[in-house]
Amino acid sequence: MPIAEIISVGTELLFGEIVDSNAAFLARELGARGLTLHHKSVVGDNLGRLQAAIERALDRADLLILGGGLGPTDDDLTREAIAAALNETPQVDEAQLIHLRGLFEARGRAMPDTNRKQAWLIPSAEALPNPVGTAPGWFVRTTRGGQPKLIAALPGPPREMRRMWTEQVLSRLPLPTTALEHVTVHTHGIGESLIAERLGHLTRQANPSVATYARLTGVDVRVAASAPTSDEARAQLTPVLDEVRGVLREWTWGEDDQTLAGTVQAALAGRTLGVIEAGSAGVLCTLLAEQPGFLDAAVTQDHRRLITLGLTPVTLQGDGLVSEAGARELAAGAREHLGANLGLAVVVCTSGEGAGQAHVALSDGARVAAAGLNWPGDPAQLRERAAAAALALAARTLPGWTP
Repeated sequence: MPIAEIISVGTELLFGEIVDSNAAFLARELGARGLTLHHKSVVGDNLGRLQAAIERALDRADLLILGGGLGPTDDDLTREAIAAALNETPQVDEAQLIHLRGLFEARGRAMPDTNRKQAWLIPSAEALPNPVGTAPGWFVRTTRGGQPKLIAALPGPPREMRRMWTEQVLSRLPLPTTALEHVTVHTHGIGESLIAERLGHLTRQANPSVATYARLTGVDVRVAASAPTSDEARAQLTPVLDEVRGVLREWTWGEDDQTLAGTVQAALAGRTLGVIEAGSAGVLCTLLAEQPGFLDAAVTQDHRRLITLGLTPVTLQGDGLVSEAGARELAAGAREHLGANLGLAVVVCTSGEGAGQAHVALSDGARVAAAGLNWPGDPAQLRERAAAAALALAARTLPGWTP
């Protein structure tokens, strides 16, 4: 199976000034097409270090993808580094130069002389058109150690990179004939280490593979299988996926492209949802904002206001606001006082001695479901974690609560 490597180019990426979303996109694309990714790296705008990284990558990978460094300025060095690594001399390609000048003239501007480097090519490279930017890419066919190698140099702006990858690079790649099938199971309320323990030997096998990933909404479990055909891959995947689903059924809320908020919306089955948040600063409402069943909300930490919404003084003085009793009363209050069919409440402590404690509850008037969590983190993490817990509770509970 061909081995790929990604090098993201740019000092702004190296210092964290810009998030490297391109590498994540390319990694997903490679995996979906059966290409094995062994290394990803970020290199600043330094010719010597970038050349060394390219040479090292060509020693161990069949396909090298570089992102960024194709601009017209002195610190855009991807072309120079590729040329140096391959011992080739870049020359201005007249067809590319005419195209670039046309882009500027169409906008009533003269092309700066610095942009000439964007028309460079080396003998082993062909230009990749960029319909939404001025930086053409390179697709290089070369050899190293007697083995064929491919290099794709793509622009840094994500919109330009993704379009060039889809329209120009994919059709030039000798993609494997094997098929890859995969399903990602979304869980909440169980830790990654406990999942690995429960799945046991499944996480140690190679094909089908079972891998866990911690996410804001819980832990994802990705089950993948490769085979010569899709049918064969699916046949290998199915029994392992069924076992994973069975082991994790208690904590599962969805699969693949499903989101927590979307899963809750589907489970509402036409019912409306009212929300009360105390301490989570509206994070839950933000997650639900675009869901049609989301009727109304109250976001407040004021005890007097919360008492008018269903929190009893007895609970406030005894158990406290951030308690299961408090969440249960406010879930009932969200339904009653906000005029919804269902009430969902979250109470969370983000500072002081009780920081990390949160309780969530769901009420339909006749029944109440509740859950709690207690885990350290900064205030933003605690709010996000509590909101996700509220959605997970609703996603897992509502399918059993028929309208």
